[in-house]
Parts: sequence; C-alpha cells; structure tokens
Amino acid sequence: MAERGLAQVCVSVTTLDRTLANKLEPRAATPMRRIETIRALAAAGVPTGVMAAPMIPALNDHEMEEILQTARQAGAGTASYILLRLPLEIRDLFVEWLETHAPDKARHVMSLIRDTRNGKAYEAAFGTRMRGTGEYAALLKKRFAIASRRLGYDEIERFSLDTGQFHPPLARDGQLALF
Repeated sequence: MAERGLAQVCVSVTTLDRTLANKLEPRAATPMRRIETIRALAAAGVPTGVMAAPMIPALNDHEMEEILQTARQAGAGTASYILLRLPLEIRDLFVEWLETHAPDKARHVMSLIRDTRNGKAYEAAFGTRMRGTGEYAALLKKRFAIASRRLGYDEIERFSLDTGQFHPPLARDGQLALF
C-alpha cells in the first residue's frame, strides 16, 4: 500500500522517559517500542512520521527536541507536535493525575496550560486548539521549527496519499458493499 501511495503512519511519542511514560500512559507501548516501530516501518518503505504529543508544559515539553532527533535517527520523515488539550472532563482527570504524580509541579503546569489557552484550561477554537496561543505556545512553536529545520524534517516533502485510487464501495441490496 505504501508503494502505491495509499498508506502512511505517524507514531506519537509523548516522552522518552520510561518512568514518566509508565505514569502518563501505563498501558501504552514504551517509548523505545514506539521508536522501534518508526524504525521498522521506515525500513519497510512506509512513509513514517513522529508526533511529539501531547506536549505538556513543564512536564515533558523539555524533551521535544530529543524526541524529534531520536525519531529522525529511526527514520521518521515528517514531524509534528500537539500541545496538551484538556476538553470537558479530561481537565479534572488530568489535574487529579498531576496532583497524584507530580504534586510539586501541578500548579505550575496548569498555570502554563492556561497561559497557552487564553486563561482557560481548554480552547476549542479551530486553528489554536492544537498549538495554543500566547508566549509559551509561541516559544514551543519556535523550538519545534528550529529543531525540525536542524534535523532536516523541513527538507522532506510532506506525505501525500493518492486519494484518486479510492472508490467508495457500491451499494448492494441497500447495504454498502465492504468487501
């Protein structure tokens, strides 16, 4: 499928710190397993990228450049990042998690998150919800741009899928034919 322009994969890497990863995402693949996934996919010829996500101010965002570099060395061809989003009930769950696992940083982390969300824990507006606004968000964006340029991510053509090969299944007896 990759040879025909029908597939690409982007792997999220939240942190390279296994201890933090176990606390943030206890049931997810380890950071090195994710990097090895990037390596295996790239070696197999699948266009592969990394998403440094979610970036959490004062908790894991200091790792952004190392995540991008490690993924690049593993074969990632594109990179992106997403600032932590805390919609609806997620905010309360995250605050509870912070107070349990990083009590000394909880207030600072939430303060920085609000600084990137116009004083709120979440901003749903399209165009800003993934990156945030304000000075801290601008700094994160600049760091990402510098690291991406240094690592050569910006020199690689963005993935494009050949959507011309897609044809919706034909209807049969009032049902969509899936196979």
